[in-house]
Amino acid sequence: MLGFMDRLAPQVWALFRIVTGLLFLWHGASKLFGFPQPAPEAPPFILYVAGPIELFGGILVMIGLFTRPAAFLCSGLMASAYWMAHGTNGLFPMLNGGEKAILYCFAFLCISAQGAGIWSVDGARSSGS
Repeated sequence: MLGFMDRLAPQVWALFRIVTGLLFLWHGASKLFGFPQPAPEAPPFILYVAGPIELFGGILVMIGLFTRPAAFLCSGLMASAYWMAHGTNGLFPMLNGGEKAILYCFAFLCISAQGAGIWSVDGARSSGS
């Protein structure tokens, strides 16, 4: 029924990777620079460990450079963030506020497994060799 989407799969994948990286980098910018809004109160190790991973990991995933390792690191960060901040407050993500962390975790895990695809520095580097 939606067979027309088959030919658009590479473009949709690239847009998913780009948008996921773009949204994620703003979490790091918030923690490190207070922009576009100050980050909620958190221990310094959260701000200075998670912030750079979110900022630079988001940038790398967005532009598609070292995509697989960057996305894998971001996925692990979100898995640990879930269990540190949300998983201890109840079982269900809908109730403990951890839905975004889980979605980011699995989005980055999928990106890590699939790779950057088109419109990426990784793709340009591999086709240029």
